[in-house]
Amino acid sequence: MSRISQNARSQCRPIAGRSVVATNYGIVAASQPLAARAGTSQLERGGTAVDAAISANATIGLMEPTGNGIGGDLFVIYYEAGTGKIYGLNSSGYAPAGLSARYLRSKGHMTMPQRGIYSVTVPGVVAGWDALRRRFGTKTFSELLAPAIFYADNGYPVSEVIAGSWSNAVGLLTPFPNAAKTFLMDGHAPAPGEVFRNPDLANSLRLIADHGRDAFYKGPIAHAILQISREQGGTFTADDLAEFEPEWVTPISTTYR
Repeated sequence: MSRISQNARSQCRPIAGRSVVATNYGIVAASQPLAARAGTSQLERGGTAVDAAISANATIGLMEPTGNGIGGDLFVIYYEAGTGKIYGLNSSGYAPAGLSARYLRSKGHMTMPQRGIYSVTVPGVVAGWDALRRRFGTKTFSELLAPAIFYADNGYPVSEVIAGSWSNAVGLLTPFPNAAKTFLMDGHAPAPGEVFRNPDLANSLRLIADHGRDAFYKGPIAHAILQISREQGGTFTADDLAEFEPEWVTPISTTYR
């Protein structure tokens, strides 16, 4: 051992700390280890970097719901190593066609609401996944969403950082019965290390896995969105959801060195 230690010091490498990461497949960086593992599992099965990213993103949407999820938007910068080309994808939804400043003033809002149904735009995540998968992926939605579905059904331990954010959001979730039912456990946020399950999200992801993006924008998930919108006085229509399409863009770039 002393000879090994002397050799390590002679090469100016620390003898304590993290080892260099080595892999046969690729590396996935994510803020949640289980989400990173979901991504690497796609690489191990012959998937592309996009396959890994979608699978990890779906899992993050379950495990870090305070800032991610299928109700949000998706922005992508993708570098294609084989061609050296860079692609951009803007999958951010627009406001419902029926929502206007005049309409909001008629409901007593003098500024843009920050919460509630009037602050919601068409979710772009699922359409963005589909556009990416079709252009640069090799896996089906069923394969890509399998890890997130597993953890949504069986549960996962909530990390310390996310538990803190979750606890801070309790007051924002409580006024909305559906949100409180989905994200609170007997009225409180999960504690660090507590196992959290989201069977409703698992069911939604299964619908997407089985029926593709249409399940979200035209099928049963769309119908549920429209029902909630009607109940809360929103202006969403079926066309708002069904007509949404992500936009491929050319990223702004410059030379370096």
